[in-house]
Amino acid sequence: MAAPRSDSEKRKQISVRGIAGLGDVAEVRKSFNRHLHFTLVKDRNVATPRDYFFALAHAVRDHLVGRWIRTQQYYYERDPKRIYYLSLEFYMGRTLQNTMVNLGMQNVCDEAIYQLGLDLEELEEIEEDAGLGNGGLGRLAACFLDSMATLGLAAYGYGIRYEFGIFNQKILDGWQVEEADDWLRYGNPWEKARPEYMLPVHFYGRVEHTAEGVKWIDTQVVLAMPYDTPVPGYKNNTVNTMRLWSAKAPNDFNLQEFNVGDYIEAVLDRNLAENISRVLYPNDNFFEGKELRLKQEYFVVAATLQDIIRRFKSSNFGSRDPVRTCFETFPDKVAIQLNDTHPALSIPELMRILVDVEKMEWEKAWEVTKRTCAYTNHTVLPEALERWPVTMFEKLLPRHLEIIYTINQRHLDVRGSDLDRLRRMSVIEEGDCKRINMAHLCVIGSHAVNGVARIHSEIVKNSVFKDFYEMEPEKFQNKTNGITPRRWLLLCNPGLAGVIAEKIGEDFVTDLSQLKKLLDFVDDEVFIRDVAKVKQENKLKFSAYLEETYKVKINPSSMFDVHVKRIHEYKRQLLNCLHIITLYNREKDPSKSFVPRTVMIGGKAAPGYYMAKMIIKLITSIGDVINNDPYIGDRLKVIFLENYRVSFAEKGKTAKGVDCVDAVIALKLPPLPAGGSVNRDRSPAAPAQREATPRTEPATACTSLLCRYNAREYYERIPELRQAIDQLSSGFFSPKDPGCFRDVVNMLMNHDRFKVFADYQAYMECQGRVDQLYRPREWTKKVIKNIASSGKFSSDRTITEYAREIWGVEPSAVKIPPPNIPRE
Repeated sequence: MAAPRSDSEKRKQISVRGIAGLGDVAEVRKSFNRHLHFTLVKDRNVATPRDYFFALAHAVRDHLVGRWIRTQQYYYERDPKRIYYLSLEFYMGRTLQNTMVNLGMQNVCDEAIYQLGLDLEELEEIEEDAGLGNGGLGRLAACFLDSMATLGLAAYGYGIRYEFGIFNQKILDGWQVEEADDWLRYGNPWEKARPEYMLPVHFYGRVEHTAEGVKWIDTQVVLAMPYDTPVPGYKNNTVNTMRLWSAKAPNDFNLQEFNVGDYIEAVLDRNLAENISRVLYPNDNFFEGKELRLKQEYFVVAATLQDIIRRFKSSNFGSRDPVRTCFETFPDKVAIQLNDTHPALSIPELMRILVDVEKMEWEKAWEVTKRTCAYTNHTVLPEALERWPVTMFEKLLPRHLEIIYTINQRHLDVRGSDLDRLRRMSVIEEGDCKRINMAHLCVIGSHAVNGVARIHSEIVKNSVFKDFYEMEPEKFQNKTNGITPRRWLLLCNPGLAGVIAEKIGEDFVTDLSQLKKLLDFVDDEVFIRDVAKVKQENKLKFSAYLEETYKVKINPSSMFDVHVKRIHEYKRQLLNCLHIITLYNREKDPSKSFVPRTVMIGGKAAPGYYMAKMIIKLITSIGDVINNDPYIGDRLKVIFLENYRVSFAEKGKTAKGVDCVDAVIALKLPPLPAGGSVNRDRSPAAPAQREATPRTEPATACTSLLCRYNAREYYERIPELRQAIDQLSSGFFSPKDPGCFRDVVNMLMNHDRFKVFADYQAYMECQGRVDQLYRPREWTKKVIKNIASSGKFSSDRTITEYAREIWGVEPSAVKIPPPNIPRE
């Protein structure tokens, strides 16, 4: 039963949420009860909290359905150019609160649920995260879908409906343990199965070259079942679609076994087909050529391209008469964005369809393919780039191997006679095991290639794809990543959103550049006080959550210092650990005073990545020693944030978020940017105080991974660094197992290709300047400046640039009429 609220509490809550409601409270109550009875077949006597969540989710979804249908009708009638965003990951998180925010009905639902004697935030907490991504790349895809809908683009997200998403992380005795993420076990109220659009995907078989053309025959078929999820724009009645494919075995799968009497075995073997969409591969930035992963990549590409072509043929532009379809107009109506190399098979698959099925000449088909596809590169780590064995392709996708060989040969034929350059630019890498370089395939087969941050794009042009850039510089672009302000400000930090709205209005929700208006209020004492109050309230809530969850007493006035990324050597968690140890050693000096800090580190290590798991053990072990040192008290605390995920990052009244953060650590090695995490630390939902915090670059000239580096020189020269390493070696932070961190020390001293010691001194000096700047009033002023300058990092701005400069479309200012208004 929800606790009674005073009128002032209600007004405060509504003003904090700050957005006008939609619909009627009585209508929401009625819809809630109807779904509880008729959808869930329950009454209040037997219903569980999860039943109440599902009833509310269905009630909210009712408000989406009419807009969803009308949006698709609008696209069918107007036939705009459609954007297809292909990604093997969509890290959507929870949907309920985000949907209420975008529909503008959060206040109405809150009041309706309160009148029913329930608590909205408790119901929101019941929803399972849709963890269909590893981190930045998948979360970026989710933000992009939100922005494309908000900008009125006719856009579709295509991916895989993994039965098990990114694993749940448990920390036992300081070690990471993985548990399966069975996120679908209670069902998903947001998705709609579309069996009528189920499509065949072919594997294996052989290729026949006949007088009538090339045929791929004797294949094994897996069916792709689509599940559609609505993606609402912000208050514009646009509801786009994310279509995720699930693998199903055909009824006759391996039924030849039945003919010899082994019917049971034949049915059980269906799992071999359905395993394709069973589980998301964890990402440790180390490519492993697993056949199942290649099957996943082709599965989503083959099903998606069939769907795209079906939609194109049914449009006015493609002609509803299949015989008269003009594929030369395909790029004018279709844009395919490849989110990293995972959907790279779109290029040879589209060529296969155009040449083998639609009987286009190779040159025309290649022109259509290049004009249609564009490629976003997310990593420059050599070991992370996909290189598939030719032998695997030959067995699994024999026709695609032929097409790739032809693409490569025609590409090299016009690249001159420089053999070294031809070798560097080839899609086929020679050696003991011939491999297909998927990044090269993407660059060759796309009309646009972009990195995701300025420095990243420079590395792409000047290093990773240098030869390609020199020959086709016009193809390369930069698209600095952004995040959606609806989820990461309006939803996560309603207090800050309300304070901002009081000063500059609500337009910033769809135009984050409006935040620059806050520069006029940097010296406004009332605004400074209000921002500081919101921050402190968030810190108090988060402190209470940390104390309850981790049994560690937190000083809410301390500096909240957060470093959340996937655990990886190049994500620089080890540098942060050395900083924490040095702070701890300094705190032991009674003659010195320091700014109290609560250091929080979160992220998941790929299950097979030994050193990443050792880093988690190191962080937790350091925390065990520091958090239990009575001399240190609450001046320094170290928390490892277990099972960090989208819902953890979001701010609710449970304070499971980081919008209370004072400093977000951006420690990724500059020469190696990657993924959606670039610029994520500049989110207005978690102000990083970048204006306040001095930026540290590598301390030495070692900005290139090829330069000379001797870790022992730094160890001998810097006493505090030597003390920290000696403590790790001696077992100071692992008294029950003194040799626990022997491998970590050995790696740092002897074969650390990310050169942690080279950055240690500069980072310590930078953190010292942070301490000097951390004075409440002046710090808050810098926070305001930082928020005001963060408008660039909106995914709306990023998507607008994609639309205009890559896809050739213009964001729409037209709002689709709501379902209750007749169409013109």
